[in-house]
Amino acid sequence: MKTSISLLGSILIVLFGVVSFRPALKEFDTVKIEGGTVSGTLNSAGDVHIFKGIPFAAPPVGDLRWKAPQPVKSWSGVRKCDDFGASPMQGTPNPFGPWSAEFLIPKEPISEDCLYLNVWSGAKSAAEKRPVLVWIYGGGFGSGGAGCAIYDGEATAKKGVIFVSANYRVGPFGFFAHPELTKESGRNASGNYGLMDQIAALAWVKKNIAAFGGDPNNVTIAGQSAGSMSVNCLVASPVAKNLFNKAIAESGASIARPMSTLAQAEESGLKVMQTMGASSLADLRAKPAGEVLQKAQGGMRGPIVDGYVLPQSIADIFAAGKQNNIALLTGWNEDEGMSFGPPKKAEEYRKQIEEQYGAKASEFLKHYPATTDEQAAATQVNVSRDMTFGAQNYAWANAESKQGKKVYVYRFTRKLPATGEYTKYGAFHTGEVAYAYDNLKFIDRQLRPLDQTDAELAKTISNYWANFIKTGNPNGKGLPQWPAYEAKEKQIMVLGNTAKSAPLSDGAALDFLLTTMKK
Repeated sequence: MKTSISLLGSILIVLFGVVSFRPALKEFDTVKIEGGTVSGTLNSAGDVHIFKGIPFAAPPVGDLRWKAPQPVKSWSGVRKCDDFGASPMQGTPNPFGPWSAEFLIPKEPISEDCLYLNVWSGAKSAAEKRPVLVWIYGGGFGSGGAGCAIYDGEATAKKGVIFVSANYRVGPFGFFAHPELTKESGRNASGNYGLMDQIAALAWVKKNIAAFGGDPNNVTIAGQSAGSMSVNCLVASPVAKNLFNKAIAESGASIARPMSTLAQAEESGLKVMQTMGASSLADLRAKPAGEVLQKAQGGMRGPIVDGYVLPQSIADIFAAGKQNNIALLTGWNEDEGMSFGPPKKAEEYRKQIEEQYGAKASEFLKHYPATTDEQAAATQVNVSRDMTFGAQNYAWANAESKQGKKVYVYRFTRKLPATGEYTKYGAFHTGEVAYAYDNLKFIDRQLRPLDQTDAELAKTISNYWANFIKTGNPNGKGLPQWPAYEAKEKQIMVLGNTAKSAPLSDGAALDFLLTTMKK
């Protein structure tokens, strides 16, 4: 009898455990949003609701190609959102360099009809008001998509954050300007359609994220590479005002580099129209997407000073203190310099520097020495790293710090374990992403035999990121203290085999490099 009662008790405990657990999540079995009602899926543990492929704008196809994102088309019934929408129009992804499949979009579907976003929510009630992260992918503004494995939001959602990732148009579909497009826009601007997609996604979050348990007034935007450059653009853009209050920028900004003007971009657009044998916008919009992709690449420059999304260059906007008021977490990776082709020998490289930098050549070579061929080879990669990424994020951190904003700076130095050809890449470009969002489980362990050091580092970095998303400060219980960055002291967080604060070791080199750059 006791056994029967005990068994019955156990069954009741299990049943009531399930009953008490499921109603809390049942609130999100369907969610009413702008456009209609959506359903998603649950993760295997039953504690995170996942919605993939939610439309946040009308498909930008046909007459809507090269137009600002339009309102989403409403639907009736419940729309199943259990799979990613198509990635933006681009070439077929193929692993190259340090990037294996988990760093790339799925091979299909790829389509112009791509304006979809994804939500991971661990909230148990729509009333919770959890902090929100909106992730913006990289890809040089010519590729990428929200469906990469390392952009999965479940682990971040488990830390109490609503994770949102959104597609935006890339390549000639997202960044193409033309005088006729400028004229028809009603804003005397064209070219920054990809940025407008990002802003439309943020506006969707502002209107709808409360239905998923998120706080529309506590939104962090985050991105890596071109995604980080996008974050820099959004912080500068008056069109994005009041849509977020914090920013995470991983390896990318455009605050210390020249930007194309609308006139320059329009000139490229005219050449593309001629190349494609089109006589009007109607002709261009009637061209198959594959033909546009193939022939219009020359008209794609990435973000430009269009007079609307970016009324001035980012450098000028920041110099005038007109950027959006945010807390900033930013940094770059130790080994993310790009080397295309064999490096120049020391003598040839020194001669190039002397021709290029004239009176500043000796100082350049002091900071970036090239005494031996081996040293010259390493220097060329480091200069690429600093000009493309390091100096940009450094200049941004300095600009915000000097204006009294809260800033935290990191340097990711963990040389990812690897086998075969992958051993040479070290702390490569994009290498930090899986650590920052606690997604090492997606890394191919045959190529990269990660160990306990990686697991601990991922735990530390992802907790820093989650804390910052919640409060604007990465520090928290059990974590090494991360000092706020000040332009004078230059204290940063070095995220390597361990996490520790230290002075920025090459600040003088970056300061010099910035004096050589035209803005």
